[in-house]
Amino acid sequence: MDSESQNSVSAGDRMKSYLERIATGPRMSKDLSREEAEDGLSLILGGEVSSVRAAVFLIATRMKLETLEENIGFWRALDRTTVKQSVNLDTLLQVADPFDGFTRTPYFGFFVLPVLSLMGLPAYGFSSLPLAPKFGITFEAILQDVYKLPASDSARQRVALIEEFRFGYLSTRHAHPSLEQLRTLRTEIVKRTMLSTFEKMLMPLQAAAGGNYLATTYFHRGYEVPMMEIARMSPYDQTLVGNGMEGTTLFGVHKPARLFILKKGNPVRETNLDFKATFSSPSMDEIAAAHDALRKQTATLGELCNLGEEALKQNQGPAAPLIACQCATFAHLFGIVPSLPEGYDAAKNILHRGTAYTLLMAYLEKARVLT
Repeated sequence: MDSESQNSVSAGDRMKSYLERIATGPRMSKDLSREEAEDGLSLILGGEVSSVRAAVFLIATRMKLETLEENIGFWRALDRTTVKQSVNLDTLLQVADPFDGFTRTPYFGFFVLPVLSLMGLPAYGFSSLPLAPKFGITFEAILQDVYKLPASDSARQRVALIEEFRFGYLSTRHAHPSLEQLRTLRTEIVKRTMLSTFEKMLMPLQAAAGGNYLATTYFHRGYEVPMMEIARMSPYDQTLVGNGMEGTTLFGVHKPARLFILKKGNPVRETNLDFKATFSSPSMDEIAAAHDALRKQTATLGELCNLGEEALKQNQGPAAPLIACQCATFAHLFGIVPSLPEGYDAAKNILHRGTAYTLLMAYLEKARVLT
């Protein structure tokens, strides 16, 4: 159905047509065109169809396996309805871990961001309050549940903090209210849909001077293909996609990681990241010991933040080597330092000085004042 035909057919009838094609079983289902996929998801985001039809559409597209054309359409619908803002920075990295969070081994991406800022790479974490199916720990959950930032702050306030401190956090509540309104529906669906794949690839904030970077993840092998195609179409100057620990952007620590890197105007480059092969002792021994110690712990908000603060204050505890690892990966792959070992040492020096802790506490204090 082309755009002219869409305009002449009601929202309900268009969605009915899409469902009749995509929800007829594994052998009889038909694919949608790029424009139809975009229209179908746009109807859902705009609240123009019932929650039942919205749920069937989201489930059926995933069950029949989305085509590349459909995925492009879905991303375009999400991108078109994103609230976008310019940020007065030369460069900006968006770190987007799965929005349903993590539940197993503690992961310290929240505490990586102030360290990256001090390393010369402004960065922010894009997340939401925990979603299905995991309902795990996210950046936004840490901000609200541990550090007691109110849920009433505005997108402009969050952006002002990022400009001032050169790091920060943003939620779908600020960047995509239409997507946020699907929270209850997504809980009822239980399983992940294509929303989980492409919400991480939106660009709500854009560095005014250019230099926009994305670090994100895929959970199941194969999804890197549409993600890299979307990266090619997106405004990001460089995109890094990989499969890290529990689906996060901590790559190469729990096992060797396949990374896919796209610089605008170049072909996709695939590389393997394995810290065991990259570092010599004692750094590798330190990293391995930290990971082994944390594998025995359950990820809880309180303990996670205690360990993260301990690392930022004094370069102590098992969180410190893993924070330094993640900082080294981003700083090296986005061109801040020439090698992973140099990035690791630079991050460890910042942790040792305690300046990242001071910066994080100043950010949180200012965030409370603004609200």
